[in-house]
Amino acid sequence: MEEKKRRAKVPRRPNRLLLVLMCLLLALVIGVTAFVANVASPYFGMLNLILSGAPQGAETDAVREQTAAMTEQVEAEAAILLKNEGALPLAADAKVNVFGAGQINFAFGGTGSGAGDESANVGFIDGLRNAGLQPNEELAQFYDQNVQRREKIAMVGTDWGIYELPASCYDQELIDSAKAYSDVAVVLISRMGGEGADLPMDMEGYAGGEAGKHYLELTSDEQAMLEMVEQNFGNVIVVLNAANPMELGFVESEGVDAALWMGFPGTRGMNAVGDVLVGAINPSGRTVDTFAYAVESAPSYYSFGDYDYSNATYKNTSLFAGTGTASTGDDNLHYVDYIEGIYVGYRYYETAAADGFINYDETVQYPFGYGLSYTTFEKSIADCRDDGETISVDVSVTNSGGVAGKDVVQVYYSAPYTPGGIEKSAVVLGGFAKTKLLEPGETQTLTIEFSREDMASYDCGGVKAAGGAYVLEAGDYVVSLRENSHDVIDEHIVTVERDHIYNDANDGARTTDAVAATNRFDDVSVDEGIAYVSRADWAGTMPTERAAQSREATEKQIADFEGEPLEAGEGEDIAFASNGLKLADMKGLDYDDPQWERLLEQLSVDDMKTLVANGGWMTVAVDSVGKPHLSEIDGPAGVNNIMAGIQGTQLTAQSMLGYSWNVELARQMGEVFGAEARAYGTSGLYAPGANIHRSPFSGRNFEYISEDGLLTGKIVAAEVQGIQSQGLYCYTKHFAVNDQETNRDQGGLATWLSEQAMREIYLRGFELAVKEGGSKGMMSSFNRIGATPAAESWELLTGVLRQEWGFRGAVVTDCVMACSTQDPDRALRAGNDLQLSFFSDITADTTDTVAGRQALRQASHNILYMVANSDALEIADWGPYPFVVALIVADAVIIALFALYFWRRHVGMVRWREAGRPKGWLARKLSRSDS
Repeated sequence: MEEKKRRAKVPRRPNRLLLVLMCLLLALVIGVTAFVANVASPYFGMLNLILSGAPQGAETDAVREQTAAMTEQVEAEAAILLKNEGALPLAADAKVNVFGAGQINFAFGGTGSGAGDESANVGFIDGLRNAGLQPNEELAQFYDQNVQRREKIAMVGTDWGIYELPASCYDQELIDSAKAYSDVAVVLISRMGGEGADLPMDMEGYAGGEAGKHYLELTSDEQAMLEMVEQNFGNVIVVLNAANPMELGFVESEGVDAALWMGFPGTRGMNAVGDVLVGAINPSGRTVDTFAYAVESAPSYYSFGDYDYSNATYKNTSLFAGTGTASTGDDNLHYVDYIEGIYVGYRYYETAAADGFINYDETVQYPFGYGLSYTTFEKSIADCRDDGETISVDVSVTNSGGVAGKDVVQVYYSAPYTPGGIEKSAVVLGGFAKTKLLEPGETQTLTIEFSREDMASYDCGGVKAAGGAYVLEAGDYVVSLRENSHDVIDEHIVTVERDHIYNDANDGARTTDAVAATNRFDDVSVDEGIAYVSRADWAGTMPTERAAQSREATEKQIADFEGEPLEAGEGEDIAFASNGLKLADMKGLDYDDPQWERLLEQLSVDDMKTLVANGGWMTVAVDSVGKPHLSEIDGPAGVNNIMAGIQGTQLTAQSMLGYSWNVELARQMGEVFGAEARAYGTSGLYAPGANIHRSPFSGRNFEYISEDGLLTGKIVAAEVQGIQSQGLYCYTKHFAVNDQETNRDQGGLATWLSEQAMREIYLRGFELAVKEGGSKGMMSSFNRIGATPAAESWELLTGVLRQEWGFRGAVVTDCVMACSTQDPDRALRAGNDLQLSFFSDITADTTDTVAGRQALRQASHNILYMVANSDALEIADWGPYPFVVALIVADAVIIALFALYFWRRHVGMVRWREAGRPKGWLARKLSRSDS
């Protein structure tokens, strides 16, 4: 026994296997720490956000409540009363039967980056209940049990199925029970919109669809259901839950007593729809698109969609790569022709009708700017003043009806036109405003102002200005007060005595331009040789059938798709120095302040490369100038951080700000949107959207304002002001002419259009976002401007945006991971500062050349200027980040354990040897046997 106790105290030799494992663990810890310190550190902020999730607390709850309340306010002013034969408003406690699969497949908003969290939204039936109405619960249960749910698609794409029940599903007992419940029937028709795909122009193969019918007309099942309702109920109200103008001829049926266009209501907008139906809210929304009886009547119909080059291909490496059809295994390049020129929406319908080419009443159901009210208004021009620069129109509005309501004042102008001269629309929106809530008998006078220069047309063909310029031709301009784009109330004549040509050789630049606008896109509008629609020859230029789906690219176009070689640059290289400045020191300084150059000298080439190459939903930390990691997120329909999976309050669709025709409301929406985004730690928003409703079939029309550039620009500029008032910066998107989803990222869809249309319509919203909204950021688009990717177009991003408009701030690409076309080195030279990606391939063409380093320095200036002139440095989480702290603690613990182990090993070896134990395994065994 004494011998056993003595042997137990003899130390054992350390375990070699344990030693190896400990060494491996230490190597792993060192490796992970090195990776985090040297590679992952630019992404600390994003990793922390992903790991920590959405912030919680009273502040976040408060701003979410404000945003949710704003969705009700926007819906209240956006809902458009299309028809009312005395059916509305309903009694406050009326019993109603709700028909239509839309109550199950309700569209709160669109899909994609503009989607939102719908889990806590107020649905259609609940919105009616909240207004005091009493929906038929038996009928609601019937739909809940029988309607197939629309498929939820995570990011790109939409389930275009229409799951209306066939008429055979409605047995007579159900209908008799509904008739006994109430003589009032609300028929809900719902249509979706989304990123990544345009609305189907043929429904063959889609649920509920059939060959020859498109998505914007009723299906046979919907038509049969509506006819059944009309035959059985005395008061039929159609509610349209859609964002794209539909063919609504069925609304004119005698069996339909009222129709309300509600759009996409977001989180709580449905409460306002219920209030509109019972008259607690008087509808005041107006259409932002022309509703034609047949979508085929628009010239854009004939060149919208899927067109490809048979002889030009590209290597598709995007996340959403298609299958490709070329024999090489590459995908065909695609194109789209804006053959309609300036004749988009009402500009076509009003002009073609004025020239006698179409019968307006047979072609157009609801004009641009149309909407009814529960009251009536009398409007007139009280005064019209022209001081030679500004036209001021005083409009008197009186509520001549019996209930309070708001009205929209719309002022248009008609410019003198010479056949064969500069193309001009017969009617153009010049300005607008919305009244306050007017009580019966109350009058308000609103002043609409716009400059003479605003009435100038862009002469890209050199009719009066070689090389292109805005031209205000001499003659009489009719300034008209209208109920909508078609119905004239009052008018006034403004006479321009001589031609005004806004270029350096004549009258100089327009007062809002830093540099005179001249032709920059001849290769986009002229070389392609498109036959544009012209009012000089409607019959000869208006297409009658859709263009062939394919053609050959010219040799020049194929060469242009590749782009010119990058120049290395000559002259003085950039300098580097340690000047002790921080980004916080730059707030409020002019863009050209000499202090900026001293700050920029502190940036190494690696600093700049890391900054511009990693702009995916963030900008990275740059220690040399004291810039922290900043979080940037998607919009425009609410906080949508797709990287961290965080969604905030779902806003009404942005198009509904257009329906409201209320600039102040758009500013207020921007304020609450910005406040909520700030509460989530966001510094920058990929919002708002300023593209144009070129076609009713565009999948993202819900994200954009209207078919008109001025209405778009005024609303977007106000929203930008509201968002940026909260200390954030906006990337207004998608710059530019990115007006369809089909093939948007497939080789960078080659977009061909006249420079006049580009400037007067498609760039107008972005121009106002910069000049009036003060947008500090811009997002370039997937598509090509002609053959040149938008992100590589110097003429667009530097010539127009910065030189002409005076933009100061940063341009980010659209998602690089979804589009394999644009080249980061070329984009930098063009004025595209940030790559919406991670580890973008900025090559030696940039880092090892004078021109490349100068482009890096310029891009860094633009990004840092945008950041410094916001509250980003206050919003940022400067750390320390919890997961980094945890890693440091783990390192310390493991190293301490390792040290302890080695200390014990050292002590153990000493004791081992002092005990005189043999070193070999066999000797040790023999020694133990002897004892």
